[in-house]
Amino acid sequence: MKTRIVTIILCCFTAFNFAQNDESVLKEVYKTSLTNGKSYEWLEHLSNEIGGRLSGSKNAELAVQYTKAELEKLGLDKVWLQPVMVPKWERGEKEKAFFEIAGFVKEVNICALGGSVATAKDGVSAEVVEVHDFEELAALGKEKIEGKIVFYNRPMQADLISTFNAYGGCVNQRYAGAMEAGKYGAVGVIVRSMNLRQDDYPHTGSMSYGDLPINQRIPSAAISTNGAEKLSEALKQNKELKFYFKQNCKQFEDVQSYNVIGEITGHKFPNEYIIVGGHLDSWDLGDGAHDDGAGVVQSMDVLRLLKKSGIKPKRTIRVVLFMNEENGLRGATKYAEVAKAKNENHIFALESDAGGFTPRGFSFAANSTNFDQVLGWKDLFKPYLIHYFELGGSGADVGPLKTDTNVLAGLRPDSQRYFDHHHAANDTFEHVNKRELELGAATMTALVYLFDKYGVNPISGTKKIKD
Repeated sequence: MKTRIVTIILCCFTAFNFAQNDESVLKEVYKTSLTNGKSYEWLEHLSNEIGGRLSGSKNAELAVQYTKAELEKLGLDKVWLQPVMVPKWERGEKEKAFFEIAGFVKEVNICALGGSVATAKDGVSAEVVEVHDFEELAALGKEKIEGKIVFYNRPMQADLISTFNAYGGCVNQRYAGAMEAGKYGAVGVIVRSMNLRQDDYPHTGSMSYGDLPINQRIPSAAISTNGAEKLSEALKQNKELKFYFKQNCKQFEDVQSYNVIGEITGHKFPNEYIIVGGHLDSWDLGDGAHDDGAGVVQSMDVLRLLKKSGIKPKRTIRVVLFMNEENGLRGATKYAEVAKAKNENHIFALESDAGGFTPRGFSFAANSTNFDQVLGWKDLFKPYLIHYFELGGSGADVGPLKTDTNVLAGLRPDSQRYFDHHHAANDTFEHVNKRELELGAATMTALVYLFDKYGVNPISGTKKIKD
């Protein structure tokens, strides 16, 4: 009996020591990020010296070279470029749009959606049909759609606390709106911007024609939320008003680009990989500071903070800066293909692609045993006001790495202001707060440290073998 009591006491003491050690490590990580961070400096260069980094552009290439050089300065064990073919689409001259009501010409702000075809040289002018979803479109049919511009005006749902859920509830009109309207003979599409705020910024984003024949592919543009309101009100007064818009975008042949990768080799389990990353490409209207410059520099800083804090990883830690998340996901697909071909065991992958705002926690794609382990770490994060630990997915770029046994996660910052800037001209450096960005980098580093130290449980419901 005495032996059993002593064993229990020793086990509790060991667990307590582990917890105490983890607390001190996290404290050092947060202190280093907040007093000696690098993420904000890197973001300033990406945003202000390079700018928007659309796949296939010169700026995207400059970003590849810059981040590779900065990772090399960190003294990592290995830094390299992974080639990947990406689409090349250019916006061309600034878009124009207006409509006439009661003898007055009302100009509105629009932007071509990524991947759209151009209008004719002189633009397109036609009557407008306002709809809120594809069911309304189908109900109107070819008779009432043919030869007209379809105006999708379904707003993001304002009463949803998760703005990403609100975005998910209406983004299909942007992505598939032209494909659906083209089937009924529409000559163009205007889509309300994915934005909860009323302003004059149109928000771009990817769209698709699916397998629609080339002769049925119609120009598609986003209109600002203020513009959408004005157009909708005008249509109430005159259902036969005409809308004019002109855009000059063009699709080119694919070009070669790269994922940027750096790693610290694990000293105990070098063939178990943990990755942290964001996407290096961005849309072209702003400089991509929140989407996803923030995720890129936070991920870079994770490896720097590990080294700076004196942490020697057991497992191999990689930073992956993915190319072409915005309009193709080619970088993520390529990375996963190569990893599979090399039979690399990715036990944990963390993505930051939700802006550089104050971190709240993480969402996870994990089995129940691994998620229970994560919940056991919640108290370690409590002093830093990190409280959100929920099942519910990870990120687009790490998604292709999912297996039945690994864990994927996404950093979840406060999302309330994210869609004010998402894919718009105001996604710029001055809208990123230095301290919030650095808190995010520290929070990511803390989670990577814990997964590196404790590993994962390969099968749900099984007891973990100690490292």
